[in-house]
Amino acid sequence: VQLQASGGGLVQAGDSLRLSCAASGGTFSNYLMGWFRQAPGKERDIISSISRSGRNKWYQDSLKGRFTISRDNAKNTLTLEMTSLKPEDTAVYYCAAADGYSFDARYGSPSEYGYRGQGTQVTVSS
Repeated sequence: VQLQASGGGLVQAGDSLRLSCAASGGTFSNYLMGWFRQAPGKERDIISSISRSGRNKWYQDSLKGRFTISRDNAKNTLTLEMTSLKPEDTAVYYCAAADGYSFDARYGSPSEYGYRGQGTQVTVSS
């Protein structure tokens, strides 16, 4: 599966931003999907994931309540709604896919994500 993330940009603290990830070349519903981010000088971390069914979601604790992940299996798209953005959210954001998970599994080991798109830069100014 090929993944293409978009929607990043330069915003001010407190603003909202919506990232999208378009998938092609595979059966989208076969994949557990996740969003990762990599801040300058830091490792890439998984921040959210969503089950193949779309029913179950996982978030990094610090992001709960501000970020919302969703997917549309009919449109082969993954979305991350980000609100109340903070300067520390500045990073390159990546969407990624993992296969081999059950339909309702909401989390997978970061190392299991075998497919990743190019990132989209999100910069939050204070």
